[in-house]
Amino acid sequence: MRPLILVTNDDGIHSPGLLAAIASLADLGELLIIAPTHQQTGMSRSLPPTFDGRILPIELIYKDRVYHAYHMDGSPAQCVLYGVVDCARRKPDLVVSGINYGENLGNSTLVSGTVGAALQGGDMGIPSLAISLETKKEYHYNHGYDVNWDAARHWLRFFAERTLASTPWPEDVAALKIDIPASATPETPWRITRQSRQPYYVSLPTQRSRAEEPRVMEYDVRVDVAKLEPDSDIYAFLVDRVISVTPLSVNLTARVPLPTFEEQLRQAALVHSKIDASTH
Repeated sequence: MRPLILVTNDDGIHSPGLLAAIASLADLGELLIIAPTHQQTGMSRSLPPTFDGRILPIELIYKDRVYHAYHMDGSPAQCVLYGVVDCARRKPDLVVSGINYGENLGNSTLVSGTVGAALQGGDMGIPSLAISLETKKEYHYNHGYDVNWDAARHWLRFFAERTLASTPWPEDVAALKIDIPASATPETPWRITRQSRQPYYVSLPTQRSRAEEPRVMEYDVRVDVAKLEPDSDIYAFLVDRVISVTPLSVNLTARVPLPTFEEQLRQAALVHSKIDASTH
């Protein structure tokens, strides 16, 4: 039986990046395509209660080939959730989220709808890929039609094949986050990385004069290269210009010795009690 691959994104059903992903995967397995009706960048893994549950069919055409798909006015994570639970006749073997307009790196990863969809798949026990291509900033919310998807298509196929062949899949790896520089080719090296503790996109003040002004925060790439971790996703992508491949977990527990931290909090409580007693 051919593998079942659920394909989604956060840029919407009409994104050229979604079509590029579909073309990359079309002969690798049976595709279940379900994506947001509209742009859903920045939705992370949210499941908005405003979604009315409607899932609508649509035909997508790419290079004279017709692909049957679905779209819904929900978040990327909801597309995966409804796709797996309501639409799939069997459990998918792989979830692919992308190809996204714009890289998702460092702490900014937590905001990404592309990554959120992949984590939803991973949390449901399905190996998942979140793949993003560096593009012009203005394309992050509005599709650019001059983007060359060739390298991203190659690397999506590369990692999809290997993910499907990797059994058993590591239990704590919910998703692989793949970030591809705009300069990448099929010959560009790739590297397993860690998510940097630095943010990658930094929100900028609105410079509003009144609170009720309708001003939306802009953002920019602001990275302290001198403080970057050499094994991080940002370092690989921004400094070495290689493809960053970061295994992500849904376990958000801080990496500290828990008994030590518990004792620290208990001691802090005692100190606070003594200070409070001395002031009365």
